[in-house]
Amino acid sequence: MGSTILATAAQPGGLANYSFFIMLALMFGVFYFLIIRPQKKRAQQHQEMINSLQKGEKVITSSGMIGTIYAIHDEQNKVVLKVADEVKVEFVKSSIASKVQS
Repeated sequence: MGSTILATAAQPGGLANYSFFIMLALMFGVFYFLIIRPQKKRAQQHQEMINSLQKGEKVITSSGMIGTIYAIHDEQNKVVLKVADEVKVEFVKSSIASKVQS
């Protein structure tokens, strides 16, 4: 039995084919758990934060602008931020990076 395994390993393409597929599967698993899964989790948390936005909350946009939510237009996927006394700026909801912790 031991000689059969050695004979298979000695043949061209014997165990080498299996080890290639095993290494490929292991590499995919590492990429999934270290890159893909955390990125999906972050995207899901960001979407939940965007869905929970309410008028009067202070937020930071992805461009770094800080403002208070003045209005939310869900049908247009837009948010109006008040950045100064008489200055209101319209942003796409997905450009809201985070809420400001007071």
